Order: sequence, then structure tokens, then C-alpha cells
Amino acid sequence: MRLAHDDLGPKRGRPVLLVHGHPFDRSMWRPQAEHLARTGYRVVTPDLRGYGESPARGTKTGLDVFAGDLVDLADHLELGRFVLGGLSMGGQIVMQLVADHPERVTALVLADTFAGLDNPHAKQARYDTADRITEEGMESYAEELLPKMISRQTRETRPDVEAHVRKMMRNAPKEGAAAALRGRAERPDYTPGLSDIAVPTLVVVGSEDEFTPVADAELIHRKVRGSTLVVIEGSGHLPNLECETEFDEALSTFLTTSKSSGATP
Repeated sequence: MRLAHDDLGPKRGRPVLLVHGHPFDRSMWRPQAEHLARTGYRVVTPDLRGYGESPARGTKTGLDVFAGDLVDLADHLELGRFVLGGLSMGGQIVMQLVADHPERVTALVLADTFAGLDNPHAKQARYDTADRITEEGMESYAEELLPKMISRQTRETRPDVEAHVRKMMRNAPKEGAAAALRGRAERPDYTPGLSDIAVPTLVVVGSEDEFTPVADAELIHRKVRGSTLVVIEGSGHLPNLECETEFDEALSTFLTTSKSSGATP
């Protein structure tokens, strides 16, 4: 299926494909897309299947399906090889894609994500939440998630970020969000494959992230040889929005370094 997407920056610029998390949409990456496009990168930010303006299909969407959609979009846009970044569920989709298509990726950005499996309680909670939002919709679910998505500091000082995050979550199509939760509950363990990653990798995490704490990022950093770890102080689960200046600086520095290392053809 063809994903709704934004395609910013010069068409001949170094391609960067950024993958949003759950339950968000491509506007999650707007600060980074605009920042990178201004500096000459070509930045593609899609709405995943069942999110934003991309339609849902079926009641369960595996992360391999999301990854396949992204490869199809890259083929359609003639991206060839590209930098691939994702946050939270988006980071897990990134790990799935680089496992399935390592030849397509020149560098990786793994933000506020984790590679391992859910424990049985967390796995069942995904199924239960999927059933709940299918019946009730996204509003109460969004309000419950919000205090865990962004840090207390962000809620106190960045009402614009809080409003944006709330809007994305409340507006997420319930069918697509539920299908993703069911598929994500059945994802494989990506930890063993981390040692196979052979491209420059940036691991980013907010210091106050409750969902994927710093320890999860440190594990990925240890497993991916030569990776760079950046902890964004004061941020929760969405450092690219909560502390976009610091996040953009880390991302730009990494992209410059990875390009000079010969990671791109």
C-alpha cells in the first residue's frame, strides 16, 4: 500500500527516512524534517499503515508489515540506500527493516526504543489495550499515556509540545492503533541481531523516559558495535519534541560524522 508522507528538502540530497512511534503520526518528526531539509538533506516522513492519513488494513499489523511498507515507499521514491531512524515502536520497525534489508540502510537512528520482548504481563496488556481502544476510542487512552510520554519538566514549560502530543494521540485512528498493538505483542526479539548491524548507529534516549529508560538504550549501545549514545537531559519519551534543539544537534553531528566515515556510496 502507498503510505501518506512528506518529502522535504532537495531531491538530490542525502535521503533520511524517519519512522514515528505509537500512537502518533508523521508530524512527530516535523522539527527534525524541517531542520534537516534546510541543511540539504532529503527527509521522508511517512504515516505508518493505520496512522495519520494512511489507511488501516486488518485487525493485526506485524512490524514486518510496517517495514515492508517502508521499503515499498522507498522504492516508489527511488531512495535506494538511506539513513533510517525511528522512535519507540518506530525504532523497533527500524530494527526489523535493517534485519530484513540491511543493504538498504547507510546509517541508523534508534531513539527511545528497546530491542527485547515484552514480559507476559506486558504482552497481554497490549492485547487488552487493543480491545479497549477498539471499543472506547482513543481519548481516555491518550490522557492516561500523556504524563508518561513527556517529562514533568516538559509539561511545566512546553505547553505547545503537550498540546501536539495530545492531539496526535487523540486523533490516531483506533483501528490502526489497535492493529499495531496486536502485531507488536508478537514481535521477535531484536536483541540477537543488534550485533549484526554494520552501519553507523546513533542511540538516543531521554533521561526521564519511563517507557524505555536509559538502561534500554545502554543495552542497545553495548550490542551495536561502534554506536554512539546520547542521553537528552530532562526529556521523557519524546526528546525530538521535548528538547528538539539538543536532539537536532545530536542528529546533525551524527549524520555529518557518519557521512565522513564513508557510510554512504
